[in-house]
Amino acid sequence: MKKIICIIIFVFGVSLGYTKDPELYLFLDGDSVKEHLNDINHPQVKGVQIIYSWRKLEPSKDNYNFSDIESDYKELSKLNKKLFIQLQDKTFEINRIPVPDYLRTKEYDYGIQEQVDFAGEGQPIGAGWVTKQWNTKVRERFQKLIYQLGKKFNGKVEGINLPETSVDIEEKYITEDFCSTYVDSVISNIKAVKKAFPDSYIVQYINFLPCEWNNDHGYMEKIFNMALESNIGVGNPDTVPYRKGQMKNSYPFFNKYKSKLDIVTIAVQEPDYTYTNPKTNRKFTVKELYNFNKDYIGANIIFWNIKKPQFDEVLEIF
Repeated sequence: MKKIICIIIFVFGVSLGYTKDPELYLFLDGDSVKEHLNDINHPQVKGVQIIYSWRKLEPSKDNYNFSDIESDYKELSKLNKKLFIQLQDKTFEINRIPVPDYLRTKEYDYGIQEQVDFAGEGQPIGAGWVTKQWNTKVRERFQKLIYQLGKKFNGKVEGINLPETSVDIEEKYITEDFCSTYVDSVISNIKAVKKAFPDSYIVQYINFLPCEWNNDHGYMEKIFNMALESNIGVGNPDTVPYRKGQMKNSYPFFNKYKSKLDIVTIAVQEPDYTYTNPKTNRKFTVKELYNFNKDYIGANIIFWNIKKPQFDEVLEIF
């Protein structure tokens, strides 16, 4: 009887783990830990999420430079805080190239594709670059980088995530073949991360897909099912409650799968403060963003920006 009781407690304990309050990680963009030691040292803060670009991690072919990650990890260890790596292969500024120069050659179909960026409600439309992960040769190079990172940081960092699935490229490139190949490339890359980092949390950011709306091709569901079957976590780069685009795409899947997934994360970035709450006709408050992420998304970790004065309120909530 004791064995049965223990097993029941264990099973319910795992399930209940997803209903606890989310942990606070600071989203530092590409900044170093040393630049934000005072903010990080608050007791409410469990760790940080930092963006590391492919271009910086592999300055030239097969020449890897992980010194920034090493430095950040060491500084965080001194403070007993955790590191979540975002491995970035996209940019949202036209003058920022996400990949090493060797990829911008004919062999790799020039490596990148221009995309547009919607920076927030009422904000001007920007532009940046997305890496052509749908190209097999490009993807092989990316997965080699992932493997090298895993050799160095598996089990040391708390987790690693790949960036959003959204790709806003010219309509002429969006063919049926492209759509299925793109989704397969997303799945292939995150599975490579899982293989390279068996002892850290793995998260795929999922927001939109270039080829569908409201899961009308089944691609969104395919990625979430893959995450569930492979014990891979999911996340989202933005918190914009009740907005049609989000509610017709990834958000309902977070809500549906939240108690089953390995881990659920979501970011609150500065542009998220620009959106209007349709229920109040006012800009979203920190508390409203927090409650939505906790109750609807089911977030275990929230990667929150450090913009003042909102950050002071964030600390009070956690």
